[in-house]
Amino acid sequence: MQKIQFYFHDRRPALKERKKLKLFIENMFRKEKRALETLSYIFCSDEYLLTINKEFLEHDFYTDVITFDMGAKSEPTVGEVYLSVDRIRENAKTEAISVTEELHRVIFHGALHLCGYKDKIKTDKKKMRSAENRYLELYFK
Repeated sequence: MQKIQFYFHDRRPALKERKKLKLFIENMFRKEKRALETLSYIFCSDEYLLTINKEFLEHDFYTDVITFDMGAKSEPTVGEVYLSVDRIRENAKTEAISVTEELHRVIFHGALHLCGYKDKIKTDKKKMRSAENRYLELYFK
């Protein structure tokens, strides 16, 4: 059974080399010393992710990613990562980077949350961004 699955709710980004990406994400978990059971990535629209944000987090704003840890604390990770393809495209434009780079940054961001990284305070954001950059560099080298 594959540990990582990609699902396309109402958006389908150009996601090449899916097998390579899945293996890379599994390796990320090993490097971060986290056991992984299953991880589902769900690609969707701004509107769909806004609905999830309101319903589960009581936030009324657009976001690019929401990560849910569905597993028990002492068990291997079971997670779901919802990604707004609309927001990712918009962020890529704003940051003047490729959609491919931003897409992968957000994919890695969701995995890093499940590996214990946080991003609510400045020092945590800095650690998260550093880890994202490290994994982007490793993936695209």
